[in-house]
Amino acid sequence: MFANGLAFVRRLSNFLEVDKNILSQLNKICAENENVHIKDKDEVGKKIAALINGGKDSLQVISDFDMTLSRYSYNNKRCPSCHGVLETSADLLPRETMDKLKVLKDRYYPLETDPTLTIKEKIPLMIQWWEGNHKLMEESGISYDGIRKAVSTSGAMMRDGHEEFFKDLNDMDIPLLIFSAGLGDVLNEIIRQRSNFYPNMKVVANFMKFDDKGVMCGFQGNLIHTFNKNESALENSSYFEQVASRKNVIILGDSMGDLRMADGLKDIDTCLKIGYLNAEVDDWLEEYKNKWDIVLVEDSTLGVAQTVLSSVLDTHV
Repeated sequence: MFANGLAFVRRLSNFLEVDKNILSQLNKICAENENVHIKDKDEVGKKIAALINGGKDSLQVISDFDMTLSRYSYNNKRCPSCHGVLETSADLLPRETMDKLKVLKDRYYPLETDPTLTIKEKIPLMIQWWEGNHKLMEESGISYDGIRKAVSTSGAMMRDGHEEFFKDLNDMDIPLLIFSAGLGDVLNEIIRQRSNFYPNMKVVANFMKFDDKGVMCGFQGNLIHTFNKNESALENSSYFEQVASRKNVIILGDSMGDLRMADGLKDIDTCLKIGYLNAEVDDWLEEYKNKWDIVLVEDSTLGVAQTVLSSVLDTHV
């Protein structure tokens, strides 16, 4: 891993100022940083140039949350997802419920990340997992105050550079859609407690319902899991209509399902896809390189996205 993405960021900052040098610099970056992978450098160079030429008023960002905006690990220890924050909170859930949630995770997580299964084969398995998980949580009497406390004591962390990335997007009125299969109430609390929640942000996720006593009593809307974000995108057509004039998109994600987050947009001129490959690199690297424009292996920062954004804003990292 390059040091916090700084080597990549410095070089990318340099070449983005001079359009004609993009391809040569991309080749050099990939040669010098083994965790940066770009299969088609010519195509990526053209996309970056198009984003720059389109400017901030043509740009929007769509990002996954768990293990994309949030960190996958810290000091060789896994950081929890939104679901994981609650699943491991002994102050919030009974031990029996925590044990049942762990059984579900141990069964279904390996299937979610199994490279031998197709997405079509994974979808019914993910529905079983999410529905089982949510049913157990609904039966546990979770309160919003309990969620707030669980987040405060959890190991959830944002990726390095989140402060500048979020602030720049907000200051320049660039919409940020956070599209998550996680728990929306937990996600919001993580951002509020670990970062800043700005007016330009919209979150699409699995949000809970609470009764008049503040106790969880179900979930709002349709289930969102890892591999149905394309369907959820279409269901949020009103949002995409609001940003329809912004035809340049940066997508950030860590799963193959994240590639479909922009399906609700009818017309896209340029879509730059930046994918984080956090684990099982040998199994997934070639597939990620085939699908994502830029693949970042075990990178803990938002440095690459920030540098591309800064070039569009005509600023420097």
